Amino acid sequence: MEVVPTDSVEATEAVEGVHLSILAGGEEMNVQHFEIEPGATVPEHSHHHEQTGYLTGGTLTFTVDGEEIEVSAGDSYAIPSDEPHSAVNRGDDTVTGVDIFSPPRTNPDWQE
Repeated sequence: MEVVPTDSVEATEAVEGVHLSILAGGEEMNVQHFEIEPGATVPEHSHHHEQTGYLTGGTLTFTVDGEEIEVSAGDSYAIPSDEPHSAVNRGDDTVTGVDIFSPPRTNPDWQE
């Protein structure tokens, strides 16, 4: 069994204001903690991974197929494989949460 406390992993700033920490994982999936500062944007991207997530703080606005979908603390979400999506934190609080990727995901393709 693998145990990875969030505070034991150094976060990577994937794009300005978006911090990611890769946590525990196995052969089929992994967990990633994220923090998205007010005003920060995750650019549109897609990936072959299925993605599910849960917000622990703040409100994040996703754009999927041109539709804006607001997700708040306590909400979970699922994004199918190869579905283009983006997100922005329009609030005053940092958005925090976890994502689970299957198969495991290491670095986002939009990091560069």
